[in-house]
Amino acid sequence: MAFTMRVPPFPLRDLLPVLFAAVLALGAAEAAKVPAVYVFGDSTADVGNNNYLPGSDAKANFPHNGMDFPYSRPTGRFSNGYNGVDFLAIHMGFRRSPPPFLSIANKTKHPIHRGLIGTNFASGGSGILDSTGRTITLTKQLQYFSTLQSSIVKHIATEPTYHLLSKSIFLISSGGNDIFAFFAKSNAPNKTSGDQFIATLISKYENHIKALYNLGARKFGIVDVPPIGCCPYPRSLNPTGGCLEILNQLSVGFNKAVKLLMHNLSLTLKGMKYSVGSSYEVVSAIIRNPEALGYKEIKTACCGAGKFNGESGCTPNATYCSERHLYLFWDLLHPTHATSKLAGVAIYYGSPQFASPINFKQLVEDQN
Repeated sequence: MAFTMRVPPFPLRDLLPVLFAAVLALGAAEAAKVPAVYVFGDSTADVGNNNYLPGSDAKANFPHNGMDFPYSRPTGRFSNGYNGVDFLAIHMGFRRSPPPFLSIANKTKHPIHRGLIGTNFASGGSGILDSTGRTITLTKQLQYFSTLQSSIVKHIATEPTYHLLSKSIFLISSGGNDIFAFFAKSNAPNKTSGDQFIATLISKYENHIKALYNLGARKFGIVDVPPIGCCPYPRSLNPTGGCLEILNQLSVGFNKAVKLLMHNLSLTLKGMKYSVGSSYEVVSAIIRNPEALGYKEIKTACCGAGKFNGESGCTPNATYCSERHLYLFWDLLHPTHATSKLAGVAIYYGSPQFASPINFKQLVEDQN
C-alpha cells in the first residue's frame, strides 16, 4: 500500500525561521525555566528505565546506540544521541532530560525528592493501554509518580509540593505502540473497528491525564504520534516500499482525538494548561521536503539490517551509516539525534502547525 503524505502546502514556511532562532537559543546556557520536568511514555521518551528491567529485550543500552551521545555512551535511549525529550528539556533550561526514575528511586537525598529537576518514567515498549507491551505501562509510570509525589510531600510539605508541581511541566509521548499492537492483532482493521479502538485508547488516556491532575499536574506537554507507517520497519513489510497507509490513518485519527480530549479537559479541570506538539507534522514536513531541511535519506534507517535496515534493530553487530545527521531514522522505528533536535525546535518554538493551541515555550512561560 502506498501512502500519500498529508502535508500542509507550505510545510517549511514556519519551520525554517524558527530553526535559525533556536540555534542561538541552544548555544546559550540558561537557568531552568520551570522547577521540574516529569516525563511519561514509550521509547520515544525513554532515557534508560528499561535498563533496570531484568529479562526485558526492549533495551538500547548497547552500541551502536548512543554513539553521538556525550562520551559515546549507550544510555538506554533509542537513538544515536539525544531523543526529543532531551531537546525539549534543553529548551527549558535543563542539561537534558531528567534521569530515569529507576536510577534514583531509592536516593532519598536526590533533589527530585524535593520537587526539583524532575524525573523520567518513560519505558520503551509501553503504551497507553495496560495490555500494550511487557515493560512499564503508563499506569505503572503514574504509580511511580504517585510514590514520588508522596516523597516530595514528606520533604517539603503538602502546599509547597502542589505549588511546585503546578509550575512544572508534565510531558507525555505515547500511543504509537498501542497502534502497532492493534494493527498486529487485526491486520486490516475496518473504519468501525479502528474508531472503536481509538475511542478505547482515548478513554484510557483521559483517565491517565486526570490521575496526574489529581496528583498536582497542571501544565501538560503532549507529543502526538508521528506517521509511524513511514518508519523503516513498516516500509519493509510493504511490497511497494511505501508507507503503510493504515498505520498513518490510525495515527491521524488518534492525534485528532487527543487534541479534542485535551481541549475538553481544559474546560473542566481548573487551572489546567496544555500544548499538543505534533511530531506527525514535523516528520511529514521532512518527508515532503527532505533536501530543504538537510536530509538525504528518509526511508532507510541508519542502523539495522534487511530491507530499509528495518527488519531488525540496531544491535552491536548491525551496520550503521557514517552521515547520521543526514538520515531521518536511526533504527527501524526511531528518529536520529538530528531529527529529534528538529522536532524539539518545532514543538517548542513553532507555529500552531507544530504545536497548538500554544507552543511549548508559551506553556513554559505562562505564569497565570
